[in-house]
Amino acid sequence: MIALRQVTFARAGRPLVIDASLQLHAGWRVGVVGANGCGKSSLFALLAGELHAEAGAVDLPASWRIARVAQETPALRDAALEFVLDGDAELRRIEGELAVAEATGDGEAIGRLHGRYGEIGGYSAKARVAEVLHGLGFGDADFARPVADFSGGWRVRLNLARALSCRADLLLLDEPTNHLDLDAVLWLEQWLKNMPATLLLISHDRDFLDAVVGQVLAIDQQRITLTSGGYSDYERARAARLATQQATYEAQQREIAHLTRFVERFKAKATKARQAQSRVRMLERMETVAAAHVDSPFHFSFRQPSALPDPLLSIENAAAGYVDRNILQDVTLTLRPGCRIGLLGRNGAGKSTLVKLLAGAVAQQGGERREAKALRIGYFAQHQLEQLRPEESPLWHMQKLEPLTPEQELRDYLGGFDFRGDMATRAVGPFSGGEKSRLALALLIRTRPNLLLLDEPTNHLDLEMREALTFALQDYDGGMVVVSHDRHLLRTCADELLLVADGRVGEFDGDLDDYAAWLAARRNAEKAPQPEIAAGKNERLQQRADARANRQALLAQRRPLLKEIEQLERKLARWHEERSALETRFADPDFYAAVDRSKSEEMHRQAGVLGEQIDAAEMRWLEVHEALEGLSAID
Repeated sequence: MIALRQVTFARAGRPLVIDASLQLHAGWRVGVVGANGCGKSSLFALLAGELHAEAGAVDLPASWRIARVAQETPALRDAALEFVLDGDAELRRIEGELAVAEATGDGEAIGRLHGRYGEIGGYSAKARVAEVLHGLGFGDADFARPVADFSGGWRVRLNLARALSCRADLLLLDEPTNHLDLDAVLWLEQWLKNMPATLLLISHDRDFLDAVVGQVLAIDQQRITLTSGGYSDYERARAARLATQQATYEAQQREIAHLTRFVERFKAKATKARQAQSRVRMLERMETVAAAHVDSPFHFSFRQPSALPDPLLSIENAAAGYVDRNILQDVTLTLRPGCRIGLLGRNGAGKSTLVKLLAGAVAQQGGERREAKALRIGYFAQHQLEQLRPEESPLWHMQKLEPLTPEQELRDYLGGFDFRGDMATRAVGPFSGGEKSRLALALLIRTRPNLLLLDEPTNHLDLEMREALTFALQDYDGGMVVVSHDRHLLRTCADELLLVADGRVGEFDGDLDDYAAWLAARRNAEKAPQPEIAAGKNERLQQRADARANRQALLAQRRPLLKEIEQLERKLARWHEERSALETRFADPDFYAAVDRSKSEEMHRQAGVLGEQIDAAEMRWLEVHEALEGLSAID
C-alpha cells in the first residue's frame, strides 16, 4: 500500500500540493489528472524517491520495484530486444551468476539459480518481451536492430517496452500514449488491464483512462482528491461538486447582501445599533465560499474559410510511396466541404502516407488529382513543430504570418491558446511539446483553411486543450481528414471512417469498437502458426524441455553427493584436530608420569580408532569425487 500522510511537496520553491493524505492499495490502477504544471510528474518523482517532501511522510513497501519510462535513450549499439531485457535487473543478474556457476561447476548454485530463474519467468522472458514489442508496433526484423538506428519516437516506445517488461511492483507511466498510434494504444490498454502491478497513469486520453483505471487522483488548487471509477465518473463527481459549491456560493452571497443591507440601514439608529454590530461580527466570522468555475484557459474557433468549393480535392486511381517501396495503390477519394473523415489502420499501413498524398507532401504515382482553385489546405503533423523558430516568440510567428494585423488582436488570439502576457513574447525553444503543438495549431487555424489534414494533432495536448480543439472542429465548416489515437476526438468529430490496410484505402463498416475487434482478429490470425512451423517449434520446445529435465535429473544426483562431501570434510577436519591433539600429548615426556597406565592405553586406542575413521572417510571422499566427475562428464 502507498500512503501519503499530510504531505506537502514543491518545485523550485513553489508549493504544488499542500497537506495531502491518501491511501492507494496494491493492485490499484490509478489515473492521475490535473492541469499542466499542477504537480503530476512531481508526484511521480516523490514516489520514486527523486523528490523529497517539504512536510509529511510518504510510505510504500521497501521491497517494491518501481518502473518508470526513461525520458532519454542514448544511441546504444545494443539490439532492441536485449535493451528491453536489460530493464529486468534481477533476470540479468541471475543470468550472469549462472554463467559463473556453470563455468566453475558449482552444481548447487546452478540448481538454485535455475529454480529462481524459472520463478521469475526467465525461460519465457524473450517471448514476453517480443509480445510487448509487437504490441507497440515493432516487427520481428526490428528486434536485432541497434537502439541507435531508431528515431526519437521509436526510442520512446523502446523505453515504454522496457518499463512494461521488467516485472515492477509499481509502474509509473507519464503520457504513455504519446508517439503511439491507435492500434498500439488499444494493445497497451489490454496489457495494462491484465497486469498485476500497481499502476499510476498520467494521461490526457479520456477513453484510455476510462478503459484502464479504477480510481482517479486529481490535483487541483494544491489539493489532492481521490475518486472511484474512471475519468467519466470523475467528471460527473466533479460537476456535481462544482454545482454544489456554486449553489452554496450563491446562497451565501444572498445572505451577505441581506446582512450588509441591514448593517447599512440601521447602524446609525440607537435602537438597532446592537443588532447591527452583531451582524457585522457575523460577516467577519463567515468563511467565504469561492464561486465554482472550470479553469479552461483555451477559447478559440476556426475562422470562416474565404471559399468552400465543392469538391475541394479529388484523387482517382492514385498510388503513393517512397523511393524504396510502394505503400498505397488504387486510391480514389473525393473530399467535400463538411466531410469529416477519420483514418484507421495498423502501424505502418500508410495512414500518414495517405495524409501526405492529400497534402501534396509526397509525389502521386499515377492516377489523377484535381484541386479546386480556391483550395486552401491546413496540414498538421509532428514535423510542423520542427519548423517553429526556436529563438523567436509566439507573437513573432503570428506577426510574420499577418504583418499588417494590430499587435493587440494577435495577442488576444494567442491568449485563446493560453499564450498570455510574457508567454507571448518568450522564445519558443524552451517550450514543452504541448506548448509547441498549441502554437503550431494556432498558426494553422489562423490561415483559414478549407481542408484540414491532421496527423495526430492531440500529441502532448492536455485534456482541456483537446476538449477545446474538439469543440472547434465540431463547428468547422470545411473538409477534414484526421489520424488520431484519441478515440474521443474520433468519435465526436469524424462522421466517416476509412480503413488503410494491405495497400488499399476503403470505407470501414463499423465503429471504433468494431475496429478494435478487427485488430484483435488480425493479431490472432498472425499468431496462428503454420503446421510445419508449429511442428518445428514443438520439436524445439520438446528438446529444450528434455534438456531441462536432464539437467534437473543430474542436479538431483549431484545434490546428495555434494552434501556427503561437505559432511565428510567436516568430520575429517574434526578427527584430524582430535588426533593431532592426542599425538601432541603422546610426544610430551611428562605425559606418562601424569596419567596412569590404563588411561594411557585408552587414549592410544582412541588415536587408533581416529586413524581408521580418517582412512575410511578419505577413501569415501575420493569415491564421491569420482562419482561427481562422472556426472559432470555426462552433463
